[in-house]
Amino acid sequence: MDLTLLRTFVAVHRAGSFTRAAQLLGLSQPAVTGQIRSLERQIGRPLFLRLPRGVAPTTVGDELAHKVAPHLDALSEITEADLGADAVRTLHLAGPRDFTSARVLPALAVLVADGLGLRVSLGRDEENLNGLAAAHYDLVVATSRPRGRLFTATPLCDEEDVLVASPSWGERLDPAVAEGGPGVLEGAPVIDFDEDLPFVSRYWSAVFDTKPSVAGSVVVPDLRAVLHTVRAGAGVAVLPSYLCRDDLAAGGLVALLEPAVPPLRTFFLVTRIGTLTQPHIALGHERLLRAAAEW
Repeated sequence: MDLTLLRTFVAVHRAGSFTRAAQLLGLSQPAVTGQIRSLERQIGRPLFLRLPRGVAPTTVGDELAHKVAPHLDALSEITEADLGADAVRTLHLAGPRDFTSARVLPALAVLVADGLGLRVSLGRDEENLNGLAAAHYDLVVATSRPRGRLFTATPLCDEEDVLVASPSWGERLDPAVAEGGPGVLEGAPVIDFDEDLPFVSRYWSAVFDTKPSVAGSVVVPDLRAVLHTVRAGAGVAVLPSYLCRDDLAAGGLVALLEPAVPPLRTFFLVTRIGTLTQPHIALGHERLLRAAAEW
């Protein structure tokens, strides 16, 4: 069977679109469509279902991708490697903006010092995983375990969410929060990452078993900006412990509540199946797992 057809098939499977696969491969869309049809004729079964936007793999298509993608990735690694020298490889990584900045990049610094190239994209899980599927990225740090058989996800670490405020707000609210529950917080401005208050909502659900009845007074799509805004005395927020631990220790922030079972969020290291055979991806993957053991 022609390896070119299989490479095109894997590109379409990962991209979820003939158009995007054509862009990745540097081919025209009709050429990609023709190659997929040729492969389907050879196999005797349809590999994709045509949708209004893009394509979805059939069961046969999923099974074929699961079998051939790791081997094609390994072949690409062999053909692209400089066998006569220790070539510098570049790791393409994506992850959430704040966690990647605070945890992931410092952990990978030692590899960069040893010669590893690093290219980083910061965004949300959906766009990062789409990029991983399309082979734009080698490794993704995700805030949830992705579905599907294209990815391998390894738990990286758990982080606690903490309800925090400046010391001045802490004097007004603590210990009233522990005694009165979330109703005490209705008079306090709330700062969060998004209009839907994802951090506050998750905390309220886990700790108070209810939904928040407050609206966001400040909404800013950067958790570090949320941290600085709370520290300046604007109100209260729920922040991941990795981001606010130093401020809590130094007294710049106070924890308004210490629940017996704090809300946890698990981060995952995600790769395409079979790509951990590539040394530069395996190196970054192993380094992050080792670093996370000390977080």
